[in-house]
Amino acid sequence: MILFLALCFVGVAIAGASAFVIFWPLTLVHIRDRHAGGAADFGPGAFLAPAALGWLLSGRYQAVGDRSLSGLATPARVALITIFVGLGMAALLWLVSELGL
Repeated sequence: MILFLALCFVGVAIAGASAFVIFWPLTLVHIRDRHAGGAADFGPGAFLAPAALGWLLSGRYQAVGDRSLSGLATPARVALITIFVGLGMAALLWLVSELGL
C-alpha cells in the first residue's frame, strides 16, 4: 500500500510537471516581451536556469507589479512546488517501505 501511495505522488509530480511546462514558458515570453530591461531578464536558455527558478520559487515576480506576469508566474510557481513536494513524498514513502516501518 505504501508503494502505491508513492506511485500516486509520482503521478502528482507528473501533473505538476505538465502544468510547469505550460505556464513557465509563457511567463518567460511575457518577461522577454514586456520587461526586457528589468532585473527579471534571464537571457536565452532560462527554462531550467537556477537563477530563473530561484526567482520563480522566491516569488520575486510579485515585486514587478504586473498583474499579467503574476497571473502566469503564480501557476508556474505552484506547479514547481508541486513537483518538488510530489517527488519528495514519493521518495519518503519509498524509504519508509525499504526500512519496513
